[in-house]
Amino acid sequence: MNPYILAILLFGLGLGTTITFASSHWLLAWMGLEMNTLAIIPLMTQHHHPRAVEATTKYFLTQATAAATLLFASVTNAWLTGQWEIQQITHPLPSTMITLALALKIGLAPLHAWLPEVLQGLDLTTGLILSTWQKLAPFALILQLQPSSSTLLIILGLTSTLIGGWGGLNQTQLRKILAYSSIAHLGWMILVLQFSPSITLLTLLTYFIMTFSTFLVFKLNESTNINTLATSWAKAPALTALMPLILLSLGGLPPLTGFMPKWLILQELTKQGLAPTATLAALSALLSLHFYLRLSYAMTLTISPNNLTGSTPWRLPSTQLTYPLATSTAMTICLLPLTPAISALLTS
Repeated sequence: MNPYILAILLFGLGLGTTITFASSHWLLAWMGLEMNTLAIIPLMTQHHHPRAVEATTKYFLTQATAAATLLFASVTNAWLTGQWEIQQITHPLPSTMITLALALKIGLAPLHAWLPEVLQGLDLTTGLILSTWQKLAPFALILQLQPSSSTLLIILGLTSTLIGGWGGLNQTQLRKILAYSSIAHLGWMILVLQFSPSITLLTLLTYFIMTFSTFLVFKLNESTNINTLATSWAKAPALTALMPLILLSLGGLPPLTGFMPKWLILQELTKQGLAPTATLAALSALLSLHFYLRLSYAMTLTISPNNLTGSTPWRLPSTQLTYPLATSTAMTICLLPLTPAISALLTS
């Protein structure tokens, strides 16, 4: 892609998110979301492959549906209450509709079916943008909403953690596994949203760091399914040794960074008297942990046939940039001891 066009599209992505962040009026927020969607579409179709075009079409249709529902709900709210302010959603009908529209935008279960399909049709770089940056603008709006029904958010959260764990169990494609991982993590964030927005924000940031590391490792190894992970020892032996730690951090095991948000969320849910919900969420994390362990096993404990194709990459130096990967990997593995400081920063 022409670098000038790429720069314009990335600027559009940034501007769309910033407009949504800065807006207090529903029309402006909606406009930011639309700019976001329209800026990523050319990035998604840059490899003119039928699979990419199909993924882009699916993405466009779901995002357009969510945006239309959002606009309809905000107009309904203005009609019922005379208010266009984001903070002033007081009527339960528009509030519920907006929550569901934003859930469709980010891919919360049961409105998640588009996400694995779309992610599977994209290359890893665009997939990374879709899994991280594209979640920011809708999340900014969800955080500002005053939820009329706490039950709705808990149902969305629990369904997402369960489906995110269950859906990834039988997958062999890495991008689909990462999509289900995304759904499960979003479920955890939504569970605690109404009780502690700062913990939700912390979970979102740690999820971004961990996903960034995972996508970059797969990009470095040029892996798109589980079988191709077996040759990664020849391309980057040190990284192959670290990769299980990144995956187990995504699964939420101590003493890795990924344990921090899960620990705080379970603590907060228990404080709010929702012990059964916390128990169910913790059990659903075991499902996710199973497929992260499968990936770790395939990457580090299986060796591809010792032929020329398997061992040649070992002799060829990689030209890919590894500084961002080194930084994010260190953060994915080592941030747990800083939990009090990070919590204090986000709550102050």
